[in-house]
Amino acid sequence: MSAQHPEMLSLQSILADSSQTFWNLTPAELYEHAIRNQEGILTKDMAFRVLTGTYTGRSPKDKFTVEDELTRDTIDWGDVNQPISTEVFNALEAKVLNYLKDKKLYVQDLYTGADKTHQLSVRVISEAAYHALFSRNMFIRPTRDELESFTPGFTVLAAPHFQADPAVDGTRSGTFILCDLSQKKILIGGTLYSGEVKKGIFAVMNYLLPRKGVMAMHCSANMDAEGKTAVFFGLSGTGKTTLSADPDKLLIGDDEHGWSENGIFNFEGGCYAKTIRLSEENEPMIYATTKMPETILENVILNDYREPDFEDVSLTENTRCSYPIYHIPNAKLDGVGGHPENIIFLTADAFGVLPPIAKLTPEQAMYHFMSGYTAKVAGTERGITEPQATFSACFGAPFMPLHPSEYAELLADKIRKYKSRVWLVNTGWTGGPYGVGSRMKLSNTRRMLSEAIAGNLDQVSFTQDTVFGLWIPEKVDQVPSDILNPRNTWKDKAAYDKKAKEVAEMFKKNFQKFDTVASEFIRNAGPLV
Repeated sequence: MSAQHPEMLSLQSILADSSQTFWNLTPAELYEHAIRNQEGILTKDMAFRVLTGTYTGRSPKDKFTVEDELTRDTIDWGDVNQPISTEVFNALEAKVLNYLKDKKLYVQDLYTGADKTHQLSVRVISEAAYHALFSRNMFIRPTRDELESFTPGFTVLAAPHFQADPAVDGTRSGTFILCDLSQKKILIGGTLYSGEVKKGIFAVMNYLLPRKGVMAMHCSANMDAEGKTAVFFGLSGTGKTTLSADPDKLLIGDDEHGWSENGIFNFEGGCYAKTIRLSEENEPMIYATTKMPETILENVILNDYREPDFEDVSLTENTRCSYPIYHIPNAKLDGVGGHPENIIFLTADAFGVLPPIAKLTPEQAMYHFMSGYTAKVAGTERGITEPQATFSACFGAPFMPLHPSEYAELLADKIRKYKSRVWLVNTGWTGGPYGVGSRMKLSNTRRMLSEAIAGNLDQVSFTQDTVFGLWIPEKVDQVPSDILNPRNTWKDKAAYDKKAKEVAEMFKKNFQKFDTVASEFIRNAGPLV
């Protein structure tokens, strides 16, 4: 087929070239290919280090979804869910296929969703062997028997070294992440950053599952020795991975889950942890994975002995490691748990005005879930160089195709049905705002969460904060009482009062967009001032 007629090429015909297409290679084989392709190098401990080039984080402004009969009235269109036409998608796909026809291609057939009732089969195809290794880490790996009859329910096609022409192709830049839900395809180009592959499929699950009555969640999950399941909502950098990887608990998953009639289930088969200032002392299990084969270190600086320097952020603060979940010794390998008794909303409050832990009423839970307040952490997205306050509905707006109210209503139904307790936990700053105060101590956060999950806080008194209306415990065993109320940690109490009121106004202004869909009880569950 001639290069002059790229529209005549098909993905099937390109994949049929067995000399150039490599199907379901093992990690060892992918190592060999990636090294031969000069995609990365081995560390001292045989992890694979890769530099992703210009883009060390997601490119949300370059992400588009096809608007057609299926999606026109179901997607929450706007700045996050940007529409393109089927024609634009098809034309660019033809160009990408023409570009890839003479390239090596690496194919991995995988699953998303540990609950087989709600599982999606995914085929990932990329010109980068590193993407195949990443996908094999992050998604659920089929058995040999399952591969025999594998049929993809969704296909991801990645051409990281292909650049679009915005003037011709209808994209915003040379980078593009396009999803066509009708054709069941994701098209990625112009970026090597592997997080686009992972989050692209996450967004697909977040579209499909709620339509089946299954809650789709940007959260981590674990289970204690008594079988109690807890889920942790939060954006990147708020502590989902760190806090769920607790040595005393079984890890279900660190980032993406569903909540069905059967309980919690992990979407993934691996973890994608931030390594900025990672230490063996604070996060021993995640640290240990960085010394294991199959682990990918992204944009981590190595010293002359090829040992990672997690303090070096000269490339980006969004340094990460990807590893299969079985690298965590206490992982729950079936990826499922019961209905959660505790739900934790994590926020990295850059202003230092929220308490380290607070109990939420059902109405407050919906208010804060729809608000999704946190700080964008440096490096997670291009252009973010220091924490910035943001409101991301459902603690994951960039990955939520439906209107936030749909997810909120689903979550509310689950909370009512299974009587889950909800907590707001600030992993951000205390004693002042970013640049003045200090980050919450991980040991204190872990202790507070352990006490809450164990039910021990049910026995203590709570005081209602006069600004945000949050219920703050008066004491937590083995945690200094003076840090529980954030106002007490500021030397300048007047400065705290001023900043707290400013943040309260930010909450109210943000929530105005939900006034027509949120009930009066939920609207009144926000700040008191």
